[in-house]
Amino acid sequence: MIEELLPESVVTVETHGDEGFQDAPLYPEEEARVARAVPKRRREFTAVRACARRAMEKLGVPPQPILPGAHGAPTWPAGLIGSMTHCDGYCAAALARATDLASLGIDAEPHAPLPDGVLRSVSLPAERERLTRLTARLPAVHWDRLLFSAKESVYKAWFPLTGKWLDFSEADIELFADPGDETRGGLRARLLVPGPVVDGERLDTFEGRWTVRRGLVATAITVPHP
Repeated sequence: MIEELLPESVVTVETHGDEGFQDAPLYPEEEARVARAVPKRRREFTAVRACARRAMEKLGVPPQPILPGAHGAPTWPAGLIGSMTHCDGYCAAALARATDLASLGIDAEPHAPLPDGVLRSVSLPAERERLTRLTARLPAVHWDRLLFSAKESVYKAWFPLTGKWLDFSEADIELFADPGDETRGGLRARLLVPGPVVDGERLDTFEGRWTVRRGLVATAITVPHP
């Protein structure tokens, strides 16, 4: 599912359900991070790292610990960039060489409406107006959840480039459905704060893709080198 949202330079590994990933071994450094975690958190932490290590192997990089860094963002081996996501019944990791992409972010969520009150807290008035129009035209998609997922992917791509927090209100996201297909499309995020400088060029927009499949919504942002 995630791989269709990303360029060929990105390696992805995903799992629907458990598939044994939740029992994969952890490195001692990782074990220490979840020693007191509740079982659900431990299973997700383990499974998504198993996905990431398989992606490392596909890139020819020896598997190694993936520790949470600042604000929980994963710390990748030198020369790699990547992103991970997990929700009930699904885990995925996407990795690429830093020479191929500047950054990327992925996110998956259950394809269901957001809880009451959440949309207003995570969206801008202009975004809500666009969602109203999209819902009237393509009601099978839970656009509020899709917007939330897109915000998460934008942040995951933003943070490695800046080391700074990005509030929900600091990116204005527009969603598009592919012509004749309401199960996938594109997205564009206009940054409302000074964007990251990549290879000497300041970026003011991020672009990506989304899909709805198997009861999930997934989004991905890729930041190419200028």
